[in-house]
Amino acid sequence: MTVRPSVTVRNTTPADFPGMIDLTCRVYPGSPCWMPAQLESHLRVFPEGQFVAVRDDDGRVVGFASSLVVLWDDYDLQTSWRDFTAGGTFENHDPEHGRTLYGAEVMVAPEMQGYGIGKKLYSAREELARRLGLLRIRAGARLRDYHQVADRMSADDYVGAVIRGKLMDRTLTFQLRRGFRVIGVISNYLRHDPESLGYAAVIEWVNQEVAHREGYHPEEWPGRDA
Repeated sequence: MTVRPSVTVRNTTPADFPGMIDLTCRVYPGSPCWMPAQLESHLRVFPEGQFVAVRDDDGRVVGFASSLVVLWDDYDLQTSWRDFTAGGTFENHDPEHGRTLYGAEVMVAPEMQGYGIGKKLYSAREELARRLGLLRIRAGARLRDYHQVADRMSADDYVGAVIRGKLMDRTLTFQLRRGFRVIGVISNYLRHDPESLGYAAVIEWVNQEVAHREGYHPEEWPGRDA
């Protein structure tokens, strides 16, 4: 019987940077890894928005989630990851005016997937949004498995099929199960990602504690029921 390792999710510290960088290079071997200067910037501008998952037995970083607060009106659904994150620095973090927690990054070590680490990281984000009184969490969900069917269906049709359960996407399916909904599909989100071919679904989780009081109505994506 495989023993499930015990994992703790907590806020990131500078001591976690080497493990985070190593994890990024393993998960995205063909893409640039996070740089120490970027991770330092994240902690400087928004330390409470950065989380790591570490094994309790040896302290290894086996997952992390990075986020910032944005004023959504400064952007639109076609904005790229690079622009949403100020080139990965989060220097556009706007806690004074922003109502949206933007999920810039989340990953779990391949050998540790299936142990509930992703759920713990997403729960930490949701709790943060509630504690800060933010209206919602939004993110670009890269369509990780789209490359497998891109020769026979559009990205919009692919996302619609994933929503209806006709197809599964290792990223988007998980997020839909976490209570996110799709509000758009965009191209050139991650321009050099060979799995998504640059496509992503813009997803949203609504903080009902705030939305109920304000009468907020989430945006509708026309393709969700196609």
